Amino acid sequence: MLVNVTIPVYNEAERLPRSLPRLHRFLCENWRFEFEVVIADNGSTDGTSDLAADLAREHRQVRVLRLEDPGRGRALKRAWRESGADVLSYMDVDLSTDLAAFGPLIKPLAEGGFDMAIGSRLLPGSVTTRGWKRDLISRCYNRLIKVAFRTRFADAQCGFKAITRSAAAALLPLVEDDAWFFDTELLILAETLGYRVFEFPVRWVDDSDSHVRIWKTAIEDIKGLLRVRRSLTRKTYLARSRRQVPPAVGQRAVVGDQTERNAGGPTGGKP
Repeated sequence: MLVNVTIPVYNEAERLPRSLPRLHRFLCENWRFEFEVVIADNGSTDGTSDLAADLAREHRQVRVLRLEDPGRGRALKRAWRESGADVLSYMDVDLSTDLAAFGPLIKPLAEGGFDMAIGSRLLPGSVTTRGWKRDLISRCYNRLIKVAFRTRFADAQCGFKAITRSAAAALLPLVEDDAWFFDTELLILAETLGYRVFEFPVRWVDDSDSHVRIWKTAIEDIKGLLRVRRSLTRKTYLARSRRQVPPAVGQRAVVGDQTERNAGGPTGGKP
């Protein structure tokens, strides 16, 4: 099995040289499946592309994808579409999520019980270090999603997710957003169309030097929620969906919560 790990970057000339070797070393020492690491540079102007190319030459299994326009969603769509991996994943360049969670992220997909897996900073059992403002905005945003769409996942925006190749092939053409709202739209569509989502708590440490503009991103996300709501009401997504046979019902699990519908479902551990 081949696993893709995509790292979207935009003007990350300082953090990339620190995080990429650390990630590559972790995968080489702890991962038993084949893997590829894709540095998806979406429009950097600070020399990130040259640094990424140097890192790809130094580290086996690493390659660089260069896009001229910025947008995390755009970078992930391109990287995942061009990958031949069986499981597609991504994590933030700052590696805020503890890398020990990578095994539990991939295991439920490798075993065939789920279509997507996501780390959560908001489930019981998660350990999160971040400022009160970001935490409050995140909780309010995810609560809004639950109220508006009756979703079951707890954390839409944690930068630590994986998806099977077949699910990505069906869902990516439906996702319209090319920026930060990409994650939320992908998850809402996955649940709406019946895909099986595995969510588990993670250890996560906020990067105080993050490039994310909190309020601007929050406003864009709310606009995205309104657009998705309209599209679902008009059944636009369903009309565009290529999926013909829905997955099995009742195989959703949340580790660290009371929900566990998939008997004998994955509970983490090294694949």
